[in-house]
Amino acid sequence: MPIKVAGNLPAIHRLAEENIFVMNDRRAEMQDFRTLEIVIVNLMPTKEATEEQLLRLLSNSPLQVNITFLHTASHTSKHISEKHLRTFYRTFEDIKDRYFDGMIITGAPVETMPFEAVNYWEELEAIMNWSEGHVFSTMHICWGAQAALYHHYGINKFPLKDKLFGIYEQRLNDRENSLGRGLDDVFLMPHSRHTEVRREDIEAQDELEVLAYSEDGSVSVAYSKDQRFVFIFGHVEYDAETLDKEYRRDLDAGKTIQMPRNYYPNDDPKQAPPLKWRTAANMLFSNWLNYYVYQDTPFVIEQIPEKWRVEK
Repeated sequence: MPIKVAGNLPAIHRLAEENIFVMNDRRAEMQDFRTLEIVIVNLMPTKEATEEQLLRLLSNSPLQVNITFLHTASHTSKHISEKHLRTFYRTFEDIKDRYFDGMIITGAPVETMPFEAVNYWEELEAIMNWSEGHVFSTMHICWGAQAALYHHYGINKFPLKDKLFGIYEQRLNDRENSLGRGLDDVFLMPHSRHTEVRREDIEAQDELEVLAYSEDGSVSVAYSKDQRFVFIFGHVEYDAETLDKEYRRDLDAGKTIQMPRNYYPNDDPKQAPPLKWRTAANMLFSNWLNYYVYQDTPFVIEQIPEKWRVEK
């Protein structure tokens, strides 16, 4: 999928070296069809790395996608320059009158805090409320998935005894749903979190279904039956070295942390970890864009609210 972003975004130069098709504004405007409009609410402190990871996965389709990056105005990011935010990002106030085919809400390193204690929680709630009438389908990742389940369905998160950290096998629970099309019965997904949403709480909601679960039985992917919401509790977007960076960061900070499971060859941190989950990541993102967004979103994007009223 040619992804359309600002021509000088640093991530596109790195992606171009991988033969990822990234289209600049000028070339995209010469094509005669409506692009998919996707807004990414990037809550991660490592914003540039997350930009690159998500753009790589959104590129794997023959359609054109126009990307808008959003940051929270109520939180000051410490790991990204103000110039980068001014140049490549918008705030909710800037886009609240627009409509989008899809939205992605990323994870955030705030999972041990109560939702209401997060300093941008009210702003994020406003975005999630707004999305019900302005966005066709939303993908939520890790803490973003927990936040959305809490906001939309009142489902809470619970602390884990030990951090879930490493690469874990996932088992496909629902082979009929288009979101899982092409996935193997068992596939891999990185996890890095201290909390969980319990499977029984999700299954108690008539509107929700579990797509896949981890080897310990916990939910890794869920979705709403109307296809408006997808919840991914791991990090399929991670690069091969992302968990390694997290591990060494925490070691350098003097934190007690276990080595990521099933990650380093022979459990040897001196060896480079292989990338073993990219195929599953591409399938999940492509299926979401194709079946949850592109196939059903109205051609006139402003008709999104009207379409949902008709279907309800």
